[in-house]
Parts: sequence; C-alpha cells; structure tokens
Amino acid sequence: MRCATSEEACGRARRVGSGRSWWARGVLAILALSLVVGVAGCGNDSAASTSGQRGPATATLTDLDPTPVGPLPTPTLPVTVRSFDGTDVTITDADRIIAVDRYGTLAQIVWALGMGPKLVGRSTSAAFPAVREVPNVAGGNGMLSVESVLAQRPSVFLTDTVSVTPAIRDQLKAAGVTVVYFDPQRTMDGVVPQIEAVAGALGVPERGQALGQRTRDEIAAATAAVPKQDPALTMAFLYLRTTSITFLAGPGSGADALIAALGGKDAGAALKEPFVSITSEAMIAAAPDLLIVMSDGLKSVGGVDGLQKVPGIAQTPAGRNKRVVDMSDSVLFSFGPNTGKVIAALSKAIYGPVPA
Repeated sequence: MRCATSEEACGRARRVGSGRSWWARGVLAILALSLVVGVAGCGNDSAASTSGQRGPATATLTDLDPTPVGPLPTPTLPVTVRSFDGTDVTITDADRIIAVDRYGTLAQIVWALGMGPKLVGRSTSAAFPAVREVPNVAGGNGMLSVESVLAQRPSVFLTDTVSVTPAIRDQLKAAGVTVVYFDPQRTMDGVVPQIEAVAGALGVPERGQALGQRTRDEIAAATAAVPKQDPALTMAFLYLRTTSITFLAGPGSGADALIAALGGKDAGAALKEPFVSITSEAMIAAAPDLLIVMSDGLKSVGGVDGLQKVPGIAQTPAGRNKRVVDMSDSVLFSFGPNTGKVIAALSKAIYGPVPA
C-alpha cells in the first residue's frame, strides 16, 4: 500500500474543510487518523525491529573455561561401559585422556569434571583458554592424526562417531588404544546424559551426577529467563566459511535446539538435511528476522557488510535490518557444561539485558 505524504493529506483536508459542513469535520478527523496510521505502517519488518536489540551484536561469555565441579577426583576403575558404536569397552586407567570431537564438547566435560590435569590431547575445536597448552592431535586442518594420538600415549581416547573415520578407527584399534565413542547429536535433552556418560567412562560417576545437575539447573534458569515474544522471532543459523561455503542449518543440526531454547521460530525447520547450501530462493522464502553465526565464520565473509553479499541475505528482514548475532566458534555449538551460559549470552545479545 502506498503511504500518503503529509502534503497530500493536508491538501485533502483543506479541500474537505472548505465545505464547513458537519460531515466535512468528520472526514477531517478520519483523514488525520488515517495519516497517523499510514505513517506508522510505512516501515518494513516492524515485528523484527521492535523485538529486542537492533542491528548486529556479539554474544560473549564472561569466562570461556568450564568451571570444575570439584578438585581432581580419584577414579574408581576398572569400569566397563557401552560405547556409542555398540561395543563394550573396559577402561582401566584415566591418567592420560585425549578428548576429540567437532565442537570441543568432550574436552569441556573432562575439564568441568575436575579432570583437566589428566588431559593430554584435544581437538582444534577445544579452544578454551585452560587447554591452550594441551597438545592438539587434530592438527591445523582439524583432521585427526593417528601419529599425534599415539605420541601422547593415551590411556583412554574419548571421541564421537563422526570425528573419526572408519579407517582411523581401525588404526586406533590395531594400535591397542582404548577408545570410547559418544553420541555426536546436538540436542538439549542430550547434554546431561553426555556428561554422565563421560563421567562413567572415566570412573567418576558421582562427579557426572553433580555436574549434570548443575548444568541442568543452569539450562532451565537461562531458558526460563528468555523474554517471551509474540510473534516469535524467526531465526536462522548460518554456517559460513568464506562466501563460497555457506549453509543454512535445519533439523538435527543443533541450531534447531538452540533456537527453540531462545524462544524463536526456526527458519530452517522445513529443510530435509541438517545443513543445506544457501540459495537466494531459500533465504527469501525463510525470511528470518535474525541471523545467528559463528564469529570466525562472520569474519570469513567480511563481517556484517560482507554477509549482505551472500545470496538472498540482503532481501531478508534480518539482512535489511543487519540483525546478526555472532558467538565464538568454540562455544556456540558445544552443548556441554557451559550450555546454560551460552543460552543466557545469546538471549542477552538478541533481546537485550533482562530488567533487574
């Protein structure tokens, strides 16, 4: 609908007013009301622009290191556990732990259990400050190196079923490495069971219960504090690695779980895969009010301005309002002991601070 300018509205009012009749005064009142309503309705994306923060924002944690639930514990070993690959694994020693997965979750759990001093190997994604000096067995390209693993002489190797290829699994088995596999799925319901499973494998089940309860409480508190929106913001998570590698997240990606916790509507809910390549048509149809991205990914496309060049972004409400929230790559999808803090930080960046 075309919005009337003030000159047009005033011209109509003068013409109507010249009749000096009672109905003319009524029309004047209606025209004045129409002008107010029309001007208010001229802006685009009104729902998106009035719900929380405007423009770009960064979600940050005060401390990236997971807080240990207690001092270094004494494990009760040996223990036999069911690995996620369906095998039974007996762990006899937890003095030298390697933890490798896509998002650094397992290393975070080990640290939060109080067993950080036993960690002798990690993945590239485990980038929190406390493990900076722990050897990276994945190398600069993020690919697991069997030679690097063996060099650390691990007593137990914690990983998931997507971080290790079948060929590397065979090599680790042939080398006699004790490997426990965990569920790679990113869900809110899976956070605490994952913590308890890692603790069980390391012979400290009581620590797992304590850390699990603390994490459960933090998630519940952070989720309850998210401001309620009506209508809910449509949010899209974008995975970015330069403008030639761009994906929209869908069901099963982990982004869907975060968006639900943040009270949002998932823009990728109709996708058939966890991640699909971004196209102009898909982005315009999804029409997100807000984009969530990893900080390094945002930098790789040239920041918020560079993001506008990704197909379809500039035509979305989020693109027009430059409403983008970024968060550290090593934190956003960790789904570990810091999950409650991640939700709280994202909520603050999206909706603004919660009034005291």
